[in-house]
Amino acid sequence: MTRHVDVLIIGAGLSGIGMACHLTKEDTGRSYLILERRTAIGGTWDLFKYPGIRSDSDMYTFGFGFRPWIGTKVLADGPHIRQYVEDTAAEYGVTDHIRFGRKVVKASFSSADSLWTVQVRNEQTGEDETYTSNFFIGCTGYYDYDKGYRPEFAGEDKFRGQIVHPQHWPEDLDYAGKRVVVIGSGATAITLIPSMSGTAEHVTMLQRSPTYIAALPANDPVAVGLKFAKVPAALAYKAGRARNIALQRASYQLSRTNPKLSKKLMLAAVRAQVGPNIDMRHFTPSYNPWDQRLCVVPNGDLFRILRSGKASIATDHIDTFTETGIRLRSGEELPADIVVSATGLTVQMLGGAELEVDGEALATRDLVAYKGALLGNVPNAMVILGYTNASWTLKADLAAEYFCRLLNHMRDNGFEQVVAVPEEGDRSEASLMGGALTSGYIQRGDGVMPRQGTRGPWLVINNYFRDRAMLRKGAIEDGILRFTRAGRARVTADAVESRSA
Repeated sequence: MTRHVDVLIIGAGLSGIGMACHLTKEDTGRSYLILERRTAIGGTWDLFKYPGIRSDSDMYTFGFGFRPWIGTKVLADGPHIRQYVEDTAAEYGVTDHIRFGRKVVKASFSSADSLWTVQVRNEQTGEDETYTSNFFIGCTGYYDYDKGYRPEFAGEDKFRGQIVHPQHWPEDLDYAGKRVVVIGSGATAITLIPSMSGTAEHVTMLQRSPTYIAALPANDPVAVGLKFAKVPAALAYKAGRARNIALQRASYQLSRTNPKLSKKLMLAAVRAQVGPNIDMRHFTPSYNPWDQRLCVVPNGDLFRILRSGKASIATDHIDTFTETGIRLRSGEELPADIVVSATGLTVQMLGGAELEVDGEALATRDLVAYKGALLGNVPNAMVILGYTNASWTLKADLAAEYFCRLLNHMRDNGFEQVVAVPEEGDRSEASLMGGALTSGYIQRGDGVMPRQGTRGPWLVINNYFRDRAMLRKGAIEDGILRFTRAGRARVTADAVESRSA
């Protein structure tokens, strides 16, 4: 049996649920399905189960623009974010349109039929399925759910303790009274340290190089005040969202235009938090602010735990694992019963699915992105990737709104195909996310990430205000998008079903 819909969405996380809601909200009149490999809604927030899992963006901007996040916490924990996504799906009638346990293997477009044919493995039954659609939307994020980035460590086979990766956290992991070493300095590591320190004997954060870390209040004082004043939730959310978008942009812009001042301010704030007895070399990166993503901690919990002595930081390289811990290049040995390798992500596009147009296999690295959303020379398709220098959902919302504008324009003008066509010289060698950050996972993912362009709508600008103007108000027909009118019989659901019988 072949299933046909107008729009096929891959992934039921923030991006996929948001896209489905917009299809309804923007009156596109298009049928849709979401294929989700996992057995529940949530994507990242259903996958990660490590202690303390939370957002690293404020919830005013991490929440959907069309549905308020009701709460005062600046950084929400994973279970509450997942519930928010589930509730949003239920409110907009999306849940019944999701097919769980489906792994997309291959997506092929036929220009002659204006049709995507998607090969899918039902991982619950082991059967192969086929879906067809007029449009194909990749909402899978950019990393491999099967495996995180896990380097091989010298001597790790000698280690008598346990090595775990946050992406595959054992439900029965008992770290009570244990000595724990967390390898890494990113958002995952700085979340794990305070979360585990209350139970573990001692937690050590082992980093090769420091990361910029900023403390935020756990609860937004303005949100608390508005709630106390009984301001309507939707109005409070709108005001808080506008404020935080502006603050995010101002902070990022300062880092780009005056990195010395930005660095001085950030390090002064850290010094005030950690006190005089902790060496600031552990918090002083060799790069400028926002060359890599900034990490945030609620109420300075990481700094508080470090001051208490329940946790510590070591900045060094690993020489080798030993039977009882890790020996560093300096000769210091860190005793450990459990080692957590919070070493990052493995980048993957479209959940690992193959991509094909008119029988020609395409490598995502060879494609260039139009307005950070459509892929050049790939008809009737979009891939949603959020911001790297702001909340993911800000860009995901804008991209979904733009796609709905595009669908409605095509409906109103009798178009059945659209493709962004780059000219020679439009494609740069910078990846879609490589222009803003130098993080390790972005560098490792360069081999699969689509390229960004050199000019105009091919250039990724990572600026919400400019993207908002371009994606909400910019002309649809700009000479770059090529449209094909419905000159032949449109493939209908009945026709597809009879063809597959």
